[in-house]
Amino acid sequence: MIKHFLHPILLLTTILLLAPITHAAPEIGQSAPDFTVIDSDGHTHHLADYRGKFVVLEWLNHGCPFVAKHYDSGHMQALQKKYTDAGVVWLSIISSKPGSQGHATPKEANQTKAEKKSAATAILLDESGTVGRLYAAKVTPHMFIINPEGVLVYAGGIDDKRSTDVADIATAKNYVAQALDEALAGNSITKPTSQPYGCSIKY
Repeated sequence: MIKHFLHPILLLTTILLLAPITHAAPEIGQSAPDFTVIDSDGHTHHLADYRGKFVVLEWLNHGCPFVAKHYDSGHMQALQKKYTDAGVVWLSIISSKPGSQGHATPKEANQTKAEKKSAATAILLDESGTVGRLYAAKVTPHMFIINPEGVLVYAGGIDDKRSTDVADIATAKNYVAQALDEALAGNSITKPTSQPYGCSIKY
């Protein structure tokens, strides 16, 4: 009898141990969750090390047509260059698990970074999905902005045109650029959240 009684408990324990850890989405106005992750060059990045700077987190998957819209047009790279030149730290994060669309080895990530002429500060390889789940990142590109005090001040989509059409970029309202411009000028952000759109992250 005891043997049969233990089986369901052991099974439930195994399921709980194997289930991915989920986190509530971080809230605007609260401290951004800290993390430590290695980039495509083998360097370790601690979010806490960037206190005193604005930080952009951009979830990345070059196999996603929504991401391709912004990279093939050069639009994302232009944003990266504009704001990193202004002192912003821009971290592109790949949370695709091994064997899934968008996953990249360090060599592959660096090759694609060079081919796309990315101006991101670093490409972070989050193949365990730990950082993605910490931020409840759902799609690529999902965008977050953290202020110099380490507080989350923007979370959502890159703009208001939920399409893969490059032509829509010209008429879109870019929420990330708007938020950064306002924050860098010392003003409050008028739209701190928006609905993200893109391809689901392949955790």
